[in-house]
Amino acid sequence: MRILIAGGGASGMTAAIAAARQGARVTILEKKEMPGKKILSTGNGRCNLTNMDMKAVYFRGGDSRIVEEVLAKFGPEDTLRFFEGLGLLTKTRGTLVYPASDQAAAVREALSMELKRLGVEVCTGMTVERAEAGREGVRLLASGAEGRRSFSGDALILAAGGKAAPALGSDGSGYALAKSLGHTVIRPLPALVQLKSDEGFTGKLAGVRTDASVSLYVAGEKVCSDAGEVQFTDYGISGIPVFQVSRFAAKALEQKREVWVVLDLLPGMTEEEVLALLAGRKPVFADNTAEEFLHGLLHRKLAPVLLTGSRIRWKEKMEHVDGEALERLAQTCKHFRIRITGTNSFDQAQVCAGGVPLSEIRGDTMESRVTRGLFFAGEILDVDGMCGGYNLQWAWATGWLAGRAAAGAKRPKKEQKKR
Repeated sequence: MRILIAGGGASGMTAAIAAARQGARVTILEKKEMPGKKILSTGNGRCNLTNMDMKAVYFRGGDSRIVEEVLAKFGPEDTLRFFEGLGLLTKTRGTLVYPASDQAAAVREALSMELKRLGVEVCTGMTVERAEAGREGVRLLASGAEGRRSFSGDALILAAGGKAAPALGSDGSGYALAKSLGHTVIRPLPALVQLKSDEGFTGKLAGVRTDASVSLYVAGEKVCSDAGEVQFTDYGISGIPVFQVSRFAAKALEQKREVWVVLDLLPGMTEEEVLALLAGRKPVFADNTAEEFLHGLLHRKLAPVLLTGSRIRWKEKMEHVDGEALERLAQTCKHFRIRITGTNSFDQAQVCAGGVPLSEIRGDTMESRVTRGLFFAGEILDVDGMCGGYNLQWAWATGWLAGRAAAGAKRPKKEQKKR
């Protein structure tokens, strides 16, 4: 079997290895100067390979039954065995799995060396412009520094990524190829990305980092929540818990719905406990200003903003602050509201929400239900995982399934007769 793979990222490289180990002749067409470039930026350069706590609930967008099917056929244990077979040592931090060297480059190099050992042809600097599929197989037209080239094969694996981090190769071109081959594409939106706000106080809080619980509200209804370190920026908010809820914000904003984030700035305490703490501190700080009263509880830059939101003057002496004002302050600390007006662009996003619907592919093989000889792998599909190794697990799993299935697919009848 002759297998063509459009895209040489994590899923494309894995698909190539899986297919070549089945005896297929494999060609990867990658638009960047080397395969696996995006891998180098994952996990802040350390590459969080997978997560031993792997459940379909940690993935969004697609049909959860198909996600479960994929993970059942190639889970985190399979990922560990795969990379151990490539000579890569791994280690865990909690449930997160990293290369033992803490270097994402080690992951890319392990995959690259296996491609070379298996004789996979890797054509870099090649942009696939057109794809065709018929009874006689598939054909790609691609352009590069030396002009246009035509490639033909028995099967095509689309592993061209989404639109997140276009500088690393994911520019959305795979969606056009999928459409040309009969598939639909759910509009891609930035996910695992920072959120923007037009609140005047965000600029004043730029640089502040604080632990908080993050809840996302759409049209007044709580949609999801997460917890961890939140970072305030001049445009809004960032941090892993913000990333985790961002895809729901992006979807709601696309629909022109009202979006708010509510931060619990003292997540380890109930509102009643916060109020009791403030009431207990008041006599001690009776001669201090309200701004000084909050020092030692929260980041000092937060004090003026919280006091303003609670209708308490910063310079007012605490002896003059009544019980109702303390109740408002406790409530503000536990329910700090931030209006969300947008997300950062695909340039800053880690993944996309949207892509080719899972309803149009077979979960056991990643084969198209629409076009014969076509398979999908990775982020081009309408699945986005949470932070924590889930998106790379999806890449390894779908790449492996697509590669093995494509290599074992039946040849078109016309070619079978020729042979």
